[in-house]
Amino acid sequence: MPEGWQWDQTLFRGSAAYYDRGRLPYAPGYAARLAGDLGQHGQGRLLDVGCGPGTVTLALAPYFAEAVGVDPDPDMLAEARRRAEGLGVRNASWTEARAEDLPAGLGVFRVVLFAQSFHWTDRERVAATAFEMIEPGGYFVHMSDLKEPPANPVPLPHPAPPFEGIAALVRTYLGEVRRAGQGVLRHGTQSGERAIIEGAGFAGYQRLVVPSGAVVERSADDVVAWVFSRSDSAPHLYGERLDEFERDLRALLREVSPDGVFAEQLPDTEIWYWRKPLD
Repeated sequence: MPEGWQWDQTLFRGSAAYYDRGRLPYAPGYAARLAGDLGQHGQGRLLDVGCGPGTVTLALAPYFAEAVGVDPDPDMLAEARRRAEGLGVRNASWTEARAEDLPAGLGVFRVVLFAQSFHWTDRERVAATAFEMIEPGGYFVHMSDLKEPPANPVPLPHPAPPFEGIAALVRTYLGEVRRAGQGVLRHGTQSGERAIIEGAGFAGYQRLVVPSGAVVERSADDVVAWVFSRSDSAPHLYGERLDEFERDLRALLREVSPDGVFAEQLPDTEIWYWRKPLD
Protein backbone atom coordinates (compact mmCIF):
# COMPACT_ATOMS: atom_id res chain seq x y z
CA MET A 1 0.00 0.00 0.00
CA PRO A 2 1.12 3.60 -0.44
CA GLU A 3 3.04 4.68 2.63
CA GLY A 4 0.83 5.87 5.46
CA TRP A 5 -2.45 5.05 3.69
CA GLN A 6 -5.01 2.27 4.12
CA TRP A 7 -7.65 1.29 1.58
CA ASP A 8 -11.29 1.70 2.56
CA GLN A 9 -14.63 1.16 0.81
CA THR A 10 -15.17 4.87 0.13
CA LEU A 11 -12.19 5.26 -2.22
CA PHE A 12 -14.43 5.75 -5.29
CA ARG A 13 -17.78 6.17 -3.54
CA GLY A 14 -20.20 8.06 -5.76
CA SER A 15 -17.86 8.02 -8.77
CA ALA A 16 -19.38 5.14 -10.75
CA ALA A 17 -22.14 7.24 -12.30
CA TYR A 18 -19.54 9.66 -13.68
CA TYR A 19 -16.83 7.24 -14.74
CA ASP A 20 -17.91 6.25 -18.23
CA ARG A 21 -18.66 9.83 -19.28
CA GLY A 22 -15.79 11.50 -17.49
CA ARG A 23 -12.82 9.29 -18.28
CA LEU A 24 -11.10 9.56 -21.64
CA PRO A 25 -11.11 6.32 -23.64
CA TYR A 26 -8.03 4.24 -24.24
CA ALA A 27 -6.43 4.45 -27.69
CA PRO A 28 -8.59 3.10 -30.53
CA GLY A 29 -7.81 -0.51 -31.35
CA TYR A 30 -5.93 -1.27 -28.13
CA ALA A 31 -7.99 -4.39 -27.39
CA ALA A 32 -7.31 -5.96 -30.80
CA ARG A 33 -3.61 -5.07 -30.59
CA LEU A 34 -3.24 -6.62 -27.14
CA ALA A 35 -5.25 -9.71 -28.08
CA GLY A 36 -3.08 -10.18 -31.15
CA ASP A 37 0.13 -9.91 -29.14
CA LEU A 38 -1.17 -12.46 -26.62
CA GLY A 39 -2.49 -14.84 -29.28
CA GLN A 40 -6.08 -14.55 -28.07
CA HIS A 41 -8.72 -15.71 -30.54
CA GLY A 42 -11.68 -16.55 -28.31
CA GLN A 43 -10.06 -19.08 -25.99
CA GLY A 44 -9.19 -19.05 -22.29
CA ARG A 45 -10.29 -16.87 -19.40
CA LEU A 46 -9.55 -13.21 -18.59
CA LEU A 47 -9.49 -11.72 -15.09
CA ASP A 48 -9.67 -7.90 -14.92
CA VAL A 49 -8.72 -6.82 -11.38
CA GLY A 50 -10.07 -3.44 -10.32
CA CYS A 51 -12.34 -3.46 -13.34
CA GLY A 52 -14.39 -0.40 -12.38
CA PRO A 53 -17.41 -0.11 -14.71
CA GLY A 54 -16.01 -2.85 -16.97
CA THR A 55 -14.43 -0.62 -19.61
CA VAL A 56 -11.50 -2.92 -20.40
CA THR A 57 -13.28 -6.15 -19.47
CA LEU A 58 -15.96 -5.56 -22.07
CA ALA A 59 -13.51 -4.43 -24.76
CA LEU A 60 -11.47 -7.61 -24.36
CA ALA A 61 -14.32 -10.07 -23.73
CA PRO A 62 -14.75 -10.97 -27.45
CA TYR A 63 -11.19 -12.33 -27.50
CA PHE A 64 -11.76 -14.79 -24.62
CA ALA A 65 -14.12 -17.63 -23.84
CA GLU A 66 -14.90 -15.96 -20.52
CA ALA A 67 -14.12 -12.59 -18.90
CA VAL A 68 -14.37 -11.94 -15.16
CA GLY A 69 -14.29 -8.45 -13.68
CA VAL A 70 -13.40 -7.95 -10.01
CA ASP A 71 -13.90 -4.71 -8.10
CA PRO A 72 -14.61 -3.83 -4.45
CA ASP A 73 -17.10 -1.07 -5.32
CA PRO A 74 -20.66 -2.43 -5.79
CA ASP A 75 -21.75 0.67 -7.72
CA MET A 76 -18.94 0.15 -10.24
CA LEU A 77 -20.05 -3.45 -10.73
CA ALA A 78 -23.68 -2.41 -11.17
CA GLU A 79 -22.54 -0.03 -13.91
CA ALA A 80 -20.47 -2.82 -15.48
CA ARG A 81 -23.49 -5.13 -15.56
CA ARG A 82 -25.61 -2.39 -17.10
CA ARG A 83 -23.04 -1.73 -19.80
CA ALA A 84 -22.58 -5.43 -20.54
CA GLU A 85 -26.30 -5.85 -21.01
CA GLY A 86 -26.46 -2.81 -23.28
CA LEU A 87 -23.58 -4.09 -25.40
CA GLY A 88 -24.97 -7.62 -25.54
CA VAL A 89 -21.85 -9.13 -23.93
CA ARG A 90 -22.82 -12.56 -22.63
CA ASN A 91 -19.48 -14.04 -21.56
CA ALA A 92 -18.65 -11.55 -18.79
CA SER A 93 -19.34 -11.95 -15.08
CA TRP A 94 -18.65 -9.71 -12.10
CA THR A 95 -17.36 -10.36 -8.58
CA GLU A 96 -17.28 -7.92 -5.68
CA ALA A 97 -13.87 -8.34 -4.08
CA ARG A 98 -10.58 -6.60 -3.44
CA ALA A 99 -7.42 -7.73 -5.18
CA GLU A 100 -6.20 -8.87 -1.76
CA ASP A 101 -9.21 -11.22 -1.52
CA LEU A 102 -8.02 -13.26 -4.50
CA PRO A 103 -8.08 -16.07 -5.53
CA ALA A 104 -11.63 -15.92 -4.10
CA GLY A 105 -12.51 -19.27 -5.68
CA LEU A 106 -12.37 -17.83 -9.19
CA GLY A 107 -10.10 -20.49 -10.64
CA VAL A 108 -7.30 -20.28 -13.20
CA PHE A 109 -6.92 -17.74 -15.99
CA ARG A 110 -5.05 -17.30 -19.22
CA VAL A 111 -4.61 -13.57 -18.59
CA VAL A 112 -4.78 -11.49 -15.40
CA LEU A 113 -4.97 -7.76 -16.14
CA PHE A 114 -4.72 -4.57 -14.10
CA ALA A 115 -5.84 -1.39 -15.89
CA GLN A 116 -4.75 1.58 -13.78
CA SER A 117 -5.53 -0.36 -10.61
CA PHE A 118 -2.36 -2.20 -9.50
CA HIS A 119 -1.06 0.86 -7.61
CA TRP A 120 -4.03 0.70 -5.21
CA THR A 121 -3.13 -2.82 -4.04
CA ASP A 122 -0.70 -4.58 -1.74
CA ARG A 123 1.40 -5.13 -4.83
CA GLU A 124 3.85 -7.84 -3.71
CA ARG A 125 1.05 -9.94 -2.25
CA VAL A 126 -1.26 -9.44 -5.21
CA ALA A 127 1.43 -10.17 -7.81
CA ALA A 128 2.30 -13.42 -6.01
CA THR A 129 -1.37 -14.43 -5.93
CA ALA A 130 -1.78 -13.58 -9.62
CA PHE A 131 1.18 -15.83 -10.42
CA GLU A 132 -0.64 -18.76 -8.84
CA MET A 133 -3.89 -17.95 -10.68
CA ILE A 134 -2.36 -17.79 -14.16
CA GLU A 135 -1.94 -20.96 -16.16
CA PRO A 136 1.61 -21.83 -17.35
CA GLY A 137 2.35 -19.79 -20.45
CA GLY A 138 -0.32 -17.24 -19.51
CA TYR A 139 0.13 -13.50 -19.06
CA PHE A 140 0.18 -10.74 -16.46
CA VAL A 141 -0.88 -7.44 -18.08
CA HIS A 142 -0.51 -3.88 -16.74
CA MET A 143 -2.31 -1.07 -18.62
CA SER A 144 -2.36 2.69 -18.25
CA ASP A 145 -2.46 5.95 -20.14
CA LEU A 146 1.01 6.90 -21.33
CA LYS A 147 2.14 9.58 -18.90
CA GLU A 148 4.54 11.27 -21.32
CA PRO A 149 3.11 14.22 -23.27
CA PRO A 150 2.22 13.51 -26.92
CA ALA A 151 5.24 13.33 -29.19
CA ASN A 152 3.32 15.25 -31.85
CA PRO A 153 0.78 17.50 -30.12
CA VAL A 154 -1.86 18.85 -32.44
CA PRO A 155 -3.59 22.24 -32.29
CA LEU A 156 -6.85 22.03 -30.38
CA PRO A 157 -10.03 23.50 -31.90
CA HIS A 158 -11.30 24.55 -28.46
CA PRO A 159 -9.71 25.41 -25.10
CA ALA A 160 -8.28 22.55 -23.08
CA PRO A 161 -9.90 21.92 -19.70
CA PRO A 162 -8.21 24.09 -17.03
CA PHE A 163 -6.60 21.23 -15.14
CA GLU A 164 -4.38 23.41 -12.95
CA GLY A 165 -7.31 25.61 -12.00
CA ILE A 166 -9.45 22.58 -11.22
CA ALA A 167 -6.72 21.13 -9.01
CA ALA A 168 -6.42 24.44 -7.16
CA LEU A 169 -10.19 24.56 -6.62
CA VAL A 170 -10.20 20.99 -5.27
CA ARG A 171 -7.43 21.93 -2.83
CA THR A 172 -9.47 24.93 -1.68
CA TYR A 173 -12.28 22.58 -0.65
CA LEU A 174 -10.37 19.45 0.40
CA GLY A 175 -6.99 20.69 1.58
CA GLU A 176 -3.47 20.65 0.20
CA VAL A 177 -2.85 16.93 0.72
CA ARG A 178 -4.42 14.56 -1.81
CA ARG A 179 -7.50 12.80 -0.45
CA ALA A 180 -8.14 9.10 -0.99
CA GLY A 181 -11.13 7.47 0.70
CA GLN A 182 -11.05 8.31 4.40
CA GLY A 183 -7.30 8.93 4.29
CA VAL A 184 -4.74 11.00 2.41
CA LEU A 185 -1.87 10.24 0.05
CA ARG A 186 0.95 12.45 1.24
CA HIS A 187 3.43 11.07 -1.28
CA GLY A 188 1.08 9.86 -4.04
CA THR A 189 0.91 6.28 -5.22
CA GLN A 190 4.02 4.18 -5.62
CA SER A 191 5.94 3.22 -8.75
CA GLY A 192 8.39 0.38 -9.44
CA GLU A 193 5.77 -2.06 -10.71
CA ARG A 194 8.12 -3.86 -13.08
CA ALA A 195 10.50 -5.01 -10.33
CA ILE A 196 7.60 -6.23 -8.20
CA ILE A 197 5.96 -8.16 -11.03
CA GLU A 198 9.20 -9.79 -12.10
CA GLY A 199 9.98 -10.55 -8.46
CA ALA A 200 6.77 -12.61 -8.38
CA GLY A 201 8.20 -14.88 -11.11
CA PHE A 202 6.91 -13.39 -14.36
CA ALA A 203 9.37 -13.08 -17.24
CA GLY A 204 9.72 -11.91 -20.83
CA TYR A 205 8.72 -8.28 -20.30
CA GLN A 206 7.19 -6.62 -23.37
CA ARG A 207 6.03 -3.03 -23.82
CA LEU A 208 3.26 -2.14 -26.24
CA VAL A 209 2.33 1.48 -26.92
CA VAL A 210 -0.88 1.93 -28.88
CA PRO A 211 -0.95 5.44 -30.37
CA SER A 212 -4.02 7.58 -30.27
CA GLY A 213 -3.49 11.07 -31.60
CA ALA A 214 -7.22 11.67 -31.80
CA VAL A 215 -8.68 14.95 -30.59
CA VAL A 216 -12.04 14.78 -28.83
CA GLU A 217 -14.51 17.49 -27.89
CA ARG A 218 -15.55 17.63 -24.26
CA SER A 219 -18.54 19.45 -22.83
CA ALA A 220 -18.58 21.14 -19.45
CA ASP A 221 -20.67 18.19 -18.20
CA ASP A 222 -17.93 15.81 -19.40
CA VAL A 223 -15.27 17.71 -17.48
CA VAL A 224 -17.39 17.81 -14.33
CA ALA A 225 -17.88 14.06 -14.68
CA TRP A 226 -14.11 13.61 -14.99
CA VAL A 227 -13.57 15.49 -11.74
CA PHE A 228 -16.14 13.39 -9.86
CA SER A 229 -14.78 10.15 -11.36
CA ARG A 230 -11.46 10.61 -9.56
CA SER A 231 -10.57 9.17 -6.17
CA ASP A 232 -9.08 12.49 -5.00
CA SER A 233 -12.23 14.46 -5.84
CA ALA A 234 -14.99 11.85 -5.46
CA PRO A 235 -18.40 13.35 -4.61
CA HIS A 236 -18.55 12.07 -1.04
CA LEU A 237 -15.43 14.02 -0.06
CA TYR A 238 -17.27 17.36 -0.24
CA GLY A 239 -20.04 16.42 2.16
CA GLU A 240 -22.64 19.18 2.45
CA ARG A 241 -20.51 21.45 0.24
CA LEU A 242 -20.87 19.28 -2.88
CA ASP A 243 -23.36 21.58 -4.61
CA GLU A 244 -21.26 24.62 -3.74
CA PHE A 245 -18.15 22.98 -5.18
CA GLU A 246 -19.93 22.06 -8.39
CA ARG A 247 -21.18 25.63 -8.80
CA ASP A 248 -17.64 26.96 -8.42
CA LEU A 249 -16.30 24.31 -10.79
CA ARG A 250 -18.82 25.20 -13.49
CA ALA A 251 -18.07 28.90 -13.04
CA LEU A 252 -14.38 28.17 -13.60
CA LEU A 253 -15.19 26.22 -16.75
CA ARG A 254 -17.34 29.08 -18.09
CA GLU A 255 -14.46 31.50 -17.59
CA VAL A 256 -12.22 29.36 -19.77
CA SER A 257 -14.82 28.42 -22.39
CA PRO A 258 -18.00 30.51 -22.34
CA ASP A 259 -19.69 28.21 -24.84
CA GLY A 260 -18.88 25.17 -22.65
CA VAL A 261 -16.87 23.30 -25.28
CA PHE A 262 -13.36 21.96 -24.61
CA ALA A 263 -10.94 19.75 -26.52
CA GLU A 264 -8.30 17.20 -25.53
CA GLN A 265 -5.84 15.03 -27.38
CA LEU A 266 -6.32 11.43 -26.28
CA PRO A 267 -3.21 9.96 -24.62
CA ASP A 268 -1.52 6.92 -26.06
CA THR A 269 -2.14 3.65 -24.23
CA GLU A 270 0.84 1.94 -22.60
CA ILE A 271 0.63 -1.80 -21.98
CA TRP A 272 3.25 -3.93 -20.25
CA TYR A 273 2.95 -7.68 -20.20
CA TRP A 274 4.89 -10.65 -18.90
CA ARG A 275 4.51 -14.39 -19.29
CA LYS A 276 4.35 -17.08 -16.62
CA PRO A 277 7.03 -19.65 -17.48
CA LEU A 278 5.82 -22.99 -18.80
CA ASP A 279 7.79 -24.89 -16.14
